[in-house]
Amino acid sequence: MKTISIALKDLQILFKDRGALFQLFILPLLFIMVFTGALGAIGSSGKSEVVTLPTLGVVSLDYGEAAAFLLSKIKEDGSFLVQSLSATDVQSQLDENKVVAVLTIPLGFTEGIQQSTPVTLVIAPGKNSDPQIVEAARLVIESIAADMTLESQIISSLKQMGDMQATAPEQYQVFSTERVLAQARSQFVTAQARPLINIVQTVPQQAEQQAVTPDLSLSAVPGFTVLFVFLAGQTTARSIYEEKKIGSFRRLVAAPINKAQLLLGKILPNFVIALIQIAVIFAFGAFGLRLLGMTPLPIEKAPVGALLVAILLALCSSAFGILIASIAKTENQIAGLSTLLLWGMGLLGGSLVPLFILERFIGPLAMIVPHYWANKALDDLLIRGLGLADIWLSLVMLGVFTLIFFAIGLWRFDFER
Repeated sequence: MKTISIALKDLQILFKDRGALFQLFILPLLFIMVFTGALGAIGSSGKSEVVTLPTLGVVSLDYGEAAAFLLSKIKEDGSFLVQSLSATDVQSQLDENKVVAVLTIPLGFTEGIQQSTPVTLVIAPGKNSDPQIVEAARLVIESIAADMTLESQIISSLKQMGDMQATAPEQYQVFSTERVLAQARSQFVTAQARPLINIVQTVPQQAEQQAVTPDLSLSAVPGFTVLFVFLAGQTTARSIYEEKKIGSFRRLVAAPINKAQLLLGKILPNFVIALIQIAVIFAFGAFGLRLLGMTPLPIEKAPVGALLVAILLALCSSAFGILIASIAKTENQIAGLSTLLLWGMGLLGGSLVPLFILERFIGPLAMIVPHYWANKALDDLLIRGLGLADIWLSLVMLGVFTLIFFAIGLWRFDFER
């Protein structure tokens, strides 16, 4: 009960301090709004633009089956957009760079293919067209034309064999020419739909490219939550200093309460405030940012996991406040150590720079501060969509840091002054 009484007294004092309330609850929201907008703009500018396919103009003077087949295969290839042109539009389209090249299919193209007589396709590039794109168009058309040529030659050969077989005695005429040609055409259609050999090109990826890159704007809420919850730890140190300054701390030491209980009573207010602080920031991240038209924090993905991280984060921050109080002897030292350590650890632990970017530059160095593990746990839960089983190490490390901070604080704490 005495521990709770100490905590309630500190909470009453804290809620009367408007400056502290502004720093604890309003300032984090302002930082989040600014950084969410900035990181969202950076993220959107880094996204790849939609690639527009080059346009191939086609002037078809032949309306037969072979010409239609050639056009359908060019469209099927998917490397170019195909635009039908009239002969009078060719030059203007090329001059205005609306098409990279113009393919002209001559009159009699279908008849030439059917009779296996040479025909000529003409590709006219624009003056300012990219030679590589024009060459790509030529290769696509050449590949389709080669298939059509082979098919035509096979059909022609089968016809000749049929004509030769027609002069043989009737008992040797097993298959008619029409039946052989029908079977050959059927096989060509099957080969188009289900090719015997498929070619798939794969591009090796580096480990960084294989990992899912999170939305930059989403990392602002977890990052500043961790930063400002730890900054609240200095409230505990200031509270202890003020009590030592006015002499009330000596009366607490003289009371029938052990040292650990006394420090626990000084930790509880910061723990409660930190939990309220996290709740306010998360609520703003989930609902406030949505109302402002920004990317909201998907807290609904892992509410239980987020609550568990919040409890450990609040405990760790409170224990760190005791550590600061045990080291700093003056108000200036408290402010200096808080600024140096807490902002420095925030930068090193991924609160000011998204963690997945920071790790590329400093690697495992970030793991030496509790901010890293808190940020990692929240990022894994709320941004990457992982579960509790995936963040167990982060939770354990936050617990370890809490015990270390409290143990050092209890060991180094001066109860005499």
